[in-house]
Amino acid sequence: MVDVSEALTIGVPDLLGQASTDQVRKASRSFSRAFVPSFDGLALIVSIVLSGMHPLVIASGTLTFVLLNADGARAYRLDPRVSQDMGWLLGRTAVPLLAVVSTAALGLIPGYGLNGSVDRLLIAGSAGAFFVPAGRAIAYALKRAIAGRGLISERTLIVGAGELGIEIARNMARYPEYGLHPIGFVDFSTTRELPYPLLGAPTDLRDILEPLNVRRVVIAFGLGNDQEMVTVVRQLDALPIEVHVVPRFFELGLIAHDTVDDLRGIPLVHLRRPTIRKSSSVSKRTLDLVTASLLLVLTSPLMVLAAMTIRFSSHGPVLFRQTRVGRRGREFEILKFRTMYLNEDSDTSWSSMRDQMTVIGRILRRTSVDELPQLINVIRGDMSLVGPRPERPYFVTQFSANAPRYADRLRVSGGMTGLAQVHGRSRCIDSIPERARLDNAYIETWSLWTDIVILIRTLAMVFKGDEPG
Repeated sequence: MVDVSEALTIGVPDLLGQASTDQVRKASRSFSRAFVPSFDGLALIVSIVLSGMHPLVIASGTLTFVLLNADGARAYRLDPRVSQDMGWLLGRTAVPLLAVVSTAALGLIPGYGLNGSVDRLLIAGSAGAFFVPAGRAIAYALKRAIAGRGLISERTLIVGAGELGIEIARNMARYPEYGLHPIGFVDFSTTRELPYPLLGAPTDLRDILEPLNVRRVVIAFGLGNDQEMVTVVRQLDALPIEVHVVPRFFELGLIAHDTVDDLRGIPLVHLRRPTIRKSSSVSKRTLDLVTASLLLVLTSPLMVLAAMTIRFSSHGPVLFRQTRVGRRGREFEILKFRTMYLNEDSDTSWSSMRDQMTVIGRILRRTSVDELPQLINVIRGDMSLVGPRPERPYFVTQFSANAPRYADRLRVSGGMTGLAQVHGRSRCIDSIPERARLDNAYIETWSLWTDIVILIRTLAMVFKGDEPG
């Protein structure tokens, strides 16, 4: 096993390279990633010009460009192909056009109806359906050509020093058009002769990656078990590293997904890891701010009424304040309408103690009106509208020690509602492992649409009178 400090100087062929070469490769990577948005923009500009520069077409083209480039994970695929993306491209070209047409047809755009605009919109739609895929084809081809010349070469670490891991490393070296430069393996041990050095164990992966300036990690079958690897990979969420996983039983053709790259017959599933995408955090925060602000305004009369009722019905403050644990363990003060008589043990008592609820509190809890002050927490940035439910420090410590993967929930901000809540789980200790699984599943597969669906399901539960878990 080669020490990382030794690998930096003598153990890995061309690992450090020349400073000028590294600068050229870095510039080439940045330049290649600009290919796709540049050609998308050019294709849409051509479509707009052919339509006669109509304002409705310009609006549609702008929305199309945003949609085409909003998915950060797609920019990091190894071997993108237009044949795989065609349905995705046509869908994101058509949806903005249909949205603009529908809005104009309903008269919601002052001064711009559909009269005299249909022909131009049809021209723009047809042109976009042709030029956008054509532009993508050129961009993808240019990226492969630059990578094939060795100008795009991302340092890659392979987890798993078995036969499959060795084959992956050799394919990377033989086919530079994938833009991957293998620098070594990570595994607990091996008896095989490796083409690149063994740099350490998977449990040391984070310490190995940073000094070696690794850009990609490929997880093949190694000696570690799957649960250990889940822990290792989730610890990498704070690092700007792309992770690919070779799926089990891939020989049976079980994988068919648009985030899968094919490395000479070996499928590599690209982990989306939305928690590290800037585009994800910006879009989620925008949704939080806009929606929470709107809801705060719309529900303000109801909140004033609730506050007055609480004040006159029982002794104590209107708002219930309690310390909760948010993203990465940061503590904050959550706000709710008080629904119970004063209780000194609320930070360490798990029971909701319904016998201590006030009459008004039961109504507020039943209708979820008691949760509305948390909109202020959302606007402050303490919480999100959707996410794992933030818990008290005492219970975070207890559950992290006893429930598998519970601490992994802290990778993102807590939410007013979440996937676990819309599944209607009761607040009992036995459900904590399941809550952790649901919350982590939400984090791994997050999308803006997922948040919207969970919010709609939460509203449906409130109107039906179901109390979210």
